[in-house]
Amino acid sequence: MDHQLPLNVARRTFLRQGSLGLGLAAFASLLDTRGLGPAAVRANESGASPEMKPLGELAAYHYPPRIKRVIWLCMAGGPSHLETLDWKPKLAEMHGQKMPESYTAGMPIAQLQGQELKCYAPQFAFKRHGQSGNRLCELFPEIGTVADELCIVNSLKTEAINHDPAHSFMNTGSSVGGRPSMGSWITYGLGAETQDLPGFVVMVSTGKGGQMQPIASRQWHSGFLPSKYQGVQFRGTGDPVMYVSRPPGIEEGEQRDVIDAVNSLNRMLDAERQDPEIAARVAQYELAFRMQASVPELMDLSGETQETLDAYGAKPGDGSFASNCLLARRLAERGTRFIQLYHRDWDHHGGIKQNMEVTAAEVDRGTAALIKDLKQRGMLDETLVVWCGEFGRTPMGQGSGRDHHIKGFSCFLAGGGIKGGITYGATDELGYSAVENVVHVHDLHATMLSLLGVDHERLTYRVQGRDFRLTDVFGHVVKDILA
Repeated sequence: MDHQLPLNVARRTFLRQGSLGLGLAAFASLLDTRGLGPAAVRANESGASPEMKPLGELAAYHYPPRIKRVIWLCMAGGPSHLETLDWKPKLAEMHGQKMPESYTAGMPIAQLQGQELKCYAPQFAFKRHGQSGNRLCELFPEIGTVADELCIVNSLKTEAINHDPAHSFMNTGSSVGGRPSMGSWITYGLGAETQDLPGFVVMVSTGKGGQMQPIASRQWHSGFLPSKYQGVQFRGTGDPVMYVSRPPGIEEGEQRDVIDAVNSLNRMLDAERQDPEIAARVAQYELAFRMQASVPELMDLSGETQETLDAYGAKPGDGSFASNCLLARRLAERGTRFIQLYHRDWDHHGGIKQNMEVTAAEVDRGTAALIKDLKQRGMLDETLVVWCGEFGRTPMGQGSGRDHHIKGFSCFLAGGGIKGGITYGATDELGYSAVENVVHVHDLHATMLSLLGVDHERLTYRVQGRDFRLTDVFGHVVKDILA
């Protein structure tokens, strides 16, 4: 059967069918201006309680949600847990000594393979903070001021030992390409609380204290999910979103006419083919049109007080991590569901002592200010903040730095549903392997989804004859860290 859209449509037929498509679109917008998916519309019709009506493809929350959104602070390059969150005095004692083979025999090692392995001491002291006594590296005095909000996890494990597949694993639960990112899974299942901005936004900043590994856009791709769920990258300098500005000489009304005509044709094609990508194209045309007004307003920090700018260390338009943290709060206020900030400055194969001083200063103030600002505005209880790299670094030295490491590393969480002021799990006395209350990346994903009201085993998408999910066939909720 030929599925080509006929080009010889009579003028009256075109107008009749086109107006029908626009009428249906207008009717859908009256049902809910926030863009309810069909499953959510069914949930509305079922008479479910308001808190059990997500805006995405899930017909209902699996559990009462504790949070509305996630802000994921990705320390790209792999920060050393031994110079951030995991103090190892025994490693300091053994500095320069041969690493015991009982730790490393048969274990995956990246660039140190075949070399003599020697213990490399933590390069900075650690301090206890707050009533909780949570211990952090001395390079993070500002984060120390919110120590009682933090759940530090010192027992993370992952599976990919090189940067790009490790980012893929952290983002998608798989090092195999083509899988949806966690932000795409969340917006697919739950939708967004905004019609004027994307439900999943990514921002990238670049520091000056490490090797700059590239961050590919496939890290926030929707994979086999409909493309409308993929993340949209915002830029801190220049045009915040590429090609979103109206072309010179084109008025709003003229552009509206073009979009209406194109969407009418797309709806006609969609009615024939029932292709979700066509519906996604229609939705994205509409979102892009609305973003021409909403994005400049979002990026305009002139309404922020000088006190707020100083608290973050933000300078409008500089593209820094601090400024992106402030923009993350603004996105959260406007209903974006998943916000991911990458900071590319943590690949410390050499010069870790000098480079850590630079990199820690780049993220310390903005991270703490974001948590404080959310709390002051009453938003922290409905937001999960995650601070995490794609892996950690070895307790063995690589010259004056550390190699990639996957057997044990650290992160912290703060916000709704999380026990603040605790340290959970542990690595062995040299910081090599997670040995107590081990938390796999799949467990981290399962816990995040649980806080959002989603059972990680039931948020699935069928493709190629099987049901896929973010946690693959693994993962459990880390209940011990939940409030």
